[in-house]
Amino acid sequence: VQLVESGGGLVQAGGYLRLSCSGSGPTVSKSAMGWFRQAPGKEREFVSAISWIGTTPKYADAMKGRFTISRDIAKNTVYLQMNSLQPEDTGVYYCAARQIGVVGRESYEYDYWGQGTQVTVSS
Repeated sequence: VQLVESGGGLVQAGGYLRLSCSGSGPTVSKSAMGWFRQAPGKEREFVSAISWIGTTPKYADAMKGRFTISRDIAKNTVYLQMNSLQPEDTGVYYCAARQIGVVGRESYEYDYWGQGTQVTVSS
């Protein structure tokens, strides 16, 4: 399984970005997908996840109401729409896939990772 993120960049506070994660490989269509982020000097943290059929989206409390995860099953692509971005949202955002279709919130539950995409929110 290979995962490739895109869509990161520099945005002002209050702005928005849409991240994409394209997956390839024989099992990616049956994989739950998640987004994690890591800010400088901090541990990687859970952002959001979605099941293999695009249901049961999960969000970290800080992202509820601002971020929306979705999935295009036919394209094996997961999206993360991020609105009302704040400087504390700055970090490297990683896409991850599980070998099973059920969502998880912990990084150790994910088996495959993308290279990450940088999101920088200026104040």
